[in-house]
Amino acid sequence: MEDKELQKLIEEISLKHFNRPFLHKASFNHRLKTTGGRYLTSTSNIEINKKYYDVLGMDELVGIIKHELCHYHLHIQGKGYKHRDADFRFLLKKVGAPRFCTPIHTTTSKPKTFRIYECVDCHLQYKRVRRVNTNKYRCGKCRGKLREIEKLVDTQL
Repeated sequence: MEDKELQKLIEEISLKHFNRPFLHKASFNHRLKTTGGRYLTSTSNIEINKKYYDVLGMDELVGIIKHELCHYHLHIQGKGYKHRDADFRFLLKKVGAPRFCTPIHTTTSKPKTFRIYECVDCHLQYKRVRRVNTNKYRCGKCRGKLREIEKLVDTQL
């Protein structure tokens, strides 16, 4: 599916489910990683994550489009278009749009490396993802000096 086909599909869904035309630009954005799509309030354009169509198919794509069109039409009408607004939640239910898209589990994510720090005095251990400057930070329990004792790689992601 290309951007032209996506544009046509969004225009059809807009007329069918919202009885209003979609008058702006729709496109695939390959840089989206954690979301199925987004509505840009500054331009009123809609961007869709193509990976959701490739992995989960047309039904998921239609759900994402309906969700983004809810943002679009409410914003154009000057109503509450944000996720927390009652207008938005009502319109989602009315057109059968999902509140959240189905998450895609990617196998390309790197395992996290954890560092274990231990207090020299009370031996309390701290598990941290980021490095801790042991010259600057102290133990929160006894104010003792910290030292790094090991690195762990978490493979359970």
